[in-house]
Amino acid sequence: MKASDLFVKCLEAEGVHYIFGIPGEENLDLLNSIKHSSIQLIVTRHEQAAGFMAATYGRLTGKAGVCLATLGPGATNLITAAAYGQLGAMPMFMITGQKPIKTSKQGHFQIVDMVDMMHPISKYTKQIASAENIPTRIREAFRLAQEERPGVAHIELPEDIAGELSDAEIIEKSVVRRPLAESKAIELAVAMIEQAKRPLLLLGAGANRKFSSRMLHQFVDKLGIPFFSTQMGKGVIDERHPLFLGNAALSAGDFVHRAISHTDLIINVGHDVVEKPPFFMQQGGFKVIHVNYQSAAVDPVYYPQLEVIGDIANSVYQLSEAITPQPHWNFSYFREIRQALVNHCRHGIDDERFPVYPQRLVHDIRAVMPDDGIIALDNGMYKIWFARNYPAYQPNTVLLDNALASMGAGLPSAIAARIVYPEREILAICGDGGFMMNSQEMETAVRLGLDLIVLVLCDRGYGMIKWKQTHMGFDDFGLDFNNPDFVAYAQSYGAHGHRLTAAAELAPLIESCRAEKGVHLIEIPIDYSDNDRILNYEIKQISKFL
Repeated sequence: MKASDLFVKCLEAEGVHYIFGIPGEENLDLLNSIKHSSIQLIVTRHEQAAGFMAATYGRLTGKAGVCLATLGPGATNLITAAAYGQLGAMPMFMITGQKPIKTSKQGHFQIVDMVDMMHPISKYTKQIASAENIPTRIREAFRLAQEERPGVAHIELPEDIAGELSDAEIIEKSVVRRPLAESKAIELAVAMIEQAKRPLLLLGAGANRKFSSRMLHQFVDKLGIPFFSTQMGKGVIDERHPLFLGNAALSAGDFVHRAISHTDLIINVGHDVVEKPPFFMQQGGFKVIHVNYQSAAVDPVYYPQLEVIGDIANSVYQLSEAITPQPHWNFSYFREIRQALVNHCRHGIDDERFPVYPQRLVHDIRAVMPDDGIIALDNGMYKIWFARNYPAYQPNTVLLDNALASMGAGLPSAIAARIVYPEREILAICGDGGFMMNSQEMETAVRLGLDLIVLVLCDRGYGMIKWKQTHMGFDDFGLDFNNPDFVAYAQSYGAHGHRLTAAAELAPLIESCRAEKGVHLIEIPIDYSDNDRILNYEIKQISKFL
């Protein structure tokens, strides 16, 4: 069998349905093999966007998303997406091409050592030097990419190796069960939780990965322990739940941080120190139980006293079965915190100002999105407002990145979500800065015939950095830009373009775009003038009296 055919058959054996990317001449054997396979090639307009799509596919399915690039500049364009997948624990398999390694006659033209470059930002990176190694390399790459902690695997397939012949056989996936937590660790955790006076439950990204939602719902409902989440843990438990205390969207000072300072024990389920810290440990402060697939990496702000290592859903089940609600548990202060959060999140939801007030934007989008609808956020100021004010009802319905926190991922992530879930409502939410970093993928969405709504929030500047600049007392400098006519820009790709002219138009406009089908872009001017006042001062002033 030709090596490129063997390579593709190994991908099929791994359950690969899509490859996102841009082929080059070094990939032509592989491209021809893909043509004669069951795998759909989705050609993108930039390799970085292909990587974001593959990572999001992995995040939503638990199976490694696959992306493809040629050598040199095509391969280096995948670097940001690789870091995105690796830091965000999204299973991902990257294929890059290379010049012939046995008889190359082009010197070092376009040659970059991608295997070496990928070492710091992947779990596995290898060059295929012989067709005989293809089955073992691919099986190992997928195994590592998908097992906890998930991440990125990379294989470089040189042009001459792709054309070789081989009689190597495909290696089928083995049956693997995740290990369960040791009984002594469960017993110690039960004792700590029962002895605590004010325990809190924290939900991180790891709880979102393996669909532990049902066990965690049962844990909270049985024991009545209040909970909060990290940004990438949103939706693990329905955030309409009366015990939900909020999302750790800010570094400090929000209502949820008042609850954290009042607790004596945090049951930390699925949190990863790669994500922005939801709390800071101090000697002599509250204790922490680390419940995760892997042991904790000790960090200056994180050093748990007990670790329960194993399958998260099973660990939570064992804890739930063994713990008895205690009469000395006191959650009255946490109930005050929740009510204060709910009241504060109502501020501004009916504000008619234009450009649109962020609280009104978030409220109206939540009102029109179904329970299982997915919003894919780019990285910008609005991410904090959505993390804090947008209640997620189901796991992985708020796609945001709080690990690499890269701009440019919003639109590609929404495209991948639409491919994975063609029956669900998908909304891309981007700032004008982040949108323009991968806006060319509007053509990809149109070409694929997707139904997709893209909101572009316009403040003509890098709003997140402006917020920080204001808070630090610096002058407004160096962060402004101009935009194209986004309506005309969308139409130039064959999409539908809309421009909001009043706050009250947003919800009806989203509904009409949904009914019309196709790709729709809505340009939304947004008013960030109160960011510093509300997020840096008002919240802290209100919460300090609780």
